[in-house]
Amino acid sequence: MPLWKIVHTPGLFTETDRTQLSRDITDRYEKAGLPRFYVVVTFAETDPSNIYVGGEQRPTVRVEIAHIARHQDGATGRRRVAQWVNDVLATHLDREGLHWEFHIDETSEELWMINGYVPPPGRSEAEKAWRTANRPMDY
Repeated sequence: MPLWKIVHTPGLFTETDRTQLSRDITDRYEKAGLPRFYVVVTFAETDPSNIYVGGEQRPTVRVEIAHIARHQDGATGRRRVAQWVNDVLATHLDREGLHWEFHIDETSEELWMINGYVPPPGRSEAEKAWRTANRPMDY
């Protein structure tokens, strides 16, 4: 499961912007082999008085990403994923005067369940079945 928590100052995203960014994120993970329902994106608009960068208030987007379904081995793989995330975000966030950043945590898949199911191993036939059905089920 990738979980994207997007915290931002007001007025940066319309509903259409949020929908498009969420779909762009989900599409990328689907192309990498994950079921679409693994991808969760949340938006939390935060009052400007509650976001400071370098001790100052400014228009900001801060993205916290948890990767659980897939992990990268080595610095090269992790850097490739960071660039991949950067490419997705830059399309939506590369704006004059906007401070934006992200980080990615990798959490053990052993600490993850969906609707009470332990997800199948990555790239397994069971995961492919989940992907096709776009929902968790017995395997």
